[in-house]
Amino acid sequence: MSDQYTVPTMAEKTAAGEQPEVLFWVGCAGSFDDRYKAVTIAFVKILNKIGVDFAVLGEEESCTGDPARRAGNEFLFQMQAVSNIQVLNGYQIKKIVTACPHCFNTIKNEYPELGGNYEVLHHSQFLQQLINEGKIVIKGGGEYRGKRITFHDSCYLGRANNVYEAPREVIKALDVELVEMKRCRTKGLCCGAGGGQMFKEPEKGNKDVNIERTEEALRTGAKAIAVGCPFCLTMMADGIKNKDKENEVKVFDLAELIAKDMGL
Repeated sequence: MSDQYTVPTMAEKTAAGEQPEVLFWVGCAGSFDDRYKAVTIAFVKILNKIGVDFAVLGEEESCTGDPARRAGNEFLFQMQAVSNIQVLNGYQIKKIVTACPHCFNTIKNEYPELGGNYEVLHHSQFLQQLINEGKIVIKGGGEYRGKRITFHDSCYLGRANNVYEAPREVIKALDVELVEMKRCRTKGLCCGAGGGQMFKEPEKGNKDVNIERTEEALRTGAKAIAVGCPFCLTMMADGIKNKDKENEVKVFDLAELIAKDMGL
């Protein structure tokens, strides 16, 4: 991948008298998690390459409050949400794209009751639109052309928001063989990180949820597991490590697969 990419902030755009078409909501994982930063960079490179007019909030962006609300701290959630909404409304933001289903679900479904009304897209939906419009031209799948890829449904993207087709359409555009796990779509199994579980040790049991899910993915014979969520990426990658399959099976976000195909 080339190292050249630019990430304008809303403050810079506003100072220049510009209103970008899209606000890219990066999220905590996209900002701070070393593995997931690669997804942020891949997505930004795609946007740069095809000339999407976007900006990020930068230091003005804080956590959406999703983990706080899921863990039961409603007061902290409302504080974080109201703070973000004030910033977003101050910039008159209309359209938000995020790669994190947790941010997507919270801003789309929970911010309106606090005065934050925006058009919110998950990056899989945005990528699908760009492919359909011919703005992203797929070369044919790159290193995974003709190989098996399975897709893991994020709970907050799938069951919570009914987004099942967009990520699959993005994968299919790559000219790969999409193989489904036994539990997928409306019956998809959680990776084990949702509901605030990402930030604590699992309760005692016979098997961790992410190991159960990783075993399902491995049974498909896929060479790569595609995800559309930072939590899922971490949990599935940890599952692959647990099974000592790191050299055989890779875990990628959808944006990384598209960026690879575009040679970015």
